[in-house]
Amino acid sequence: MSVHNNSTHPLDHPVWTALTTTQQSLAEGDARARRYPTAITPFADMPDMSAESFAALGALMSPEDIAVLFTPDPVTPPADFKIVLADTGEQMIGTILETPANGVDIVTLGIDDVPAMIELTELTKPGPFSTRTHELGTFLGIRVDGQLVAMIGERMKPAHYTEITAVCVHPSHRGRGYGQMLLSAISRHIVSRGEIPFLHVFTHNHSAIALYRRQGMEVRRRLHVTVLKKADG
Repeated sequence: MSVHNNSTHPLDHPVWTALTTTQQSLAEGDARARRYPTAITPFADMPDMSAESFAALGALMSPEDIAVLFTPDPVTPPADFKIVLADTGEQMIGTILETPANGVDIVTLGIDDVPAMIELTELTKPGPFSTRTHELGTFLGIRVDGQLVAMIGERMKPAHYTEITAVCVHPSHRGRGYGQMLLSAISRHIVSRGEIPFLHVFTHNHSAIALYRRQGMEVRRRLHVTVLKKADG
């Protein structure tokens, strides 16, 4: 079986690396295709783009499921899949600048906070977030008058890297530095474990890329983001 070249960087295939290293206990599938449980995240990958691997991916999916792939090259699926989205994202990496919380109380979020987390992510659209996404790692939040108004968390964990995700601030609470405070706080969590922070942002999201650059991150490479569904779905 032709597999990802071992000389490539772990982050060139972040989903596959995560599901065969740190997060392999979460993986559904086998050596031909792997994915996270759909209640956690719709991310999936294969060791190659062969017909056999696509067939294995299809076998994991119900007609309603989507599979989100992060790959170095564009994805051309066989006819039994349809492409729902084909875009590019910038993979950014680096140690984030220290931003003091200035008296703001940053709290760790858990299962009891899931409804509020889903409400905030549905409003701000930072990316896929579901009922079990919080199980992927540490999630931090800021509340104002009891309402969750900002959050951030950890998602993919390929080898000794940890992805920052769900960076979102309620529209009526922007401009107060909450995003920078949370980026700094989650980065400290990641670095304290001897891991390296990284994240993904769509190429067209210039304002977010500029924010992350100001916070000390740099673009490592561009990846293709492909959302697949079964053609009979």
